[in-house]
Amino acid sequence: MEIEPVHIKLKKDDLAERVLVAGDPGRIRQLSALLEDVRLVSENRGFLIYTGVYEGKSVSLACHGVGAPSAAIVIEELRAYGAKAMLRLGTAGGLRRGQGYGDLVIPTSAASNPGGTLGQYVHDICLAPAPSHELVNAILEAARKRAAKFELGPVYSSDAFYAEDPGMAIRLSSMGFRAIEMECAVLFAISQLRGFSSAALLMISDSLVEHAPMLDAEQMRKYVESASRIALDALTSYEISQRASR
Repeated sequence: MEIEPVHIKLKKDDLAERVLVAGDPGRIRQLSALLEDVRLVSENRGFLIYTGVYEGKSVSLACHGVGAPSAAIVIEELRAYGAKAMLRLGTAGGLRRGQGYGDLVIPTSAASNPGGTLGQYVHDICLAPAPSHELVNAILEAARKRAAKFELGPVYSSDAFYAEDPGMAIRLSSMGFRAIEMECAVLFAISQLRGFSSAALLMISDSLVEHAPMLDAEQMRKYVESASRIALDALTSYEISQRASR
């Protein structure tokens, strides 16, 4: 399916094939300082997009907003503009005891609410949203090189931030989920449906099982700084011609 983007306004060649996406525009501004020759190429509707160079490779940074509906719009339009690999750098609530602030979770799959945004894409099949294996491997290699603490496992993408409660967290934890966030499932599913590569790197910002309060954006800055290096290392080392098999 080809679409005509209406929310993101870009000129030809403004977007790189490799795109790091995040929900918080402030995080996108923070990450832009890590790029060389960086320029703001779009801010329509508050969806900030920067394009620059990292380790000799062209990279774009894009804000997708909060939740699956917003993320789906941005993901679809980035793909229409030519994105071939998207890596989400996001925050997540911890669902395992012992997880600390800034600890990293690398999703191997992402469940979601029945129906919801993905239910409008596919009505009669239960999708199994998973990231692209080669891009996950690139994240693993980058994390190990930087001696980062991380864990692999499934995450849960919630559609209702304020509907989460201790009972829900205990249930998800008992089913083996490592963290809860809001956009991975839609990213992985759309990448499967549309034929591009995707993956995610999540930072623990609070704990739903140990009742650790959520850090705000300013408190997360130091964790974002280190995690973003891993994400950008992975994205730029990833060879797009070696698309993930599914």
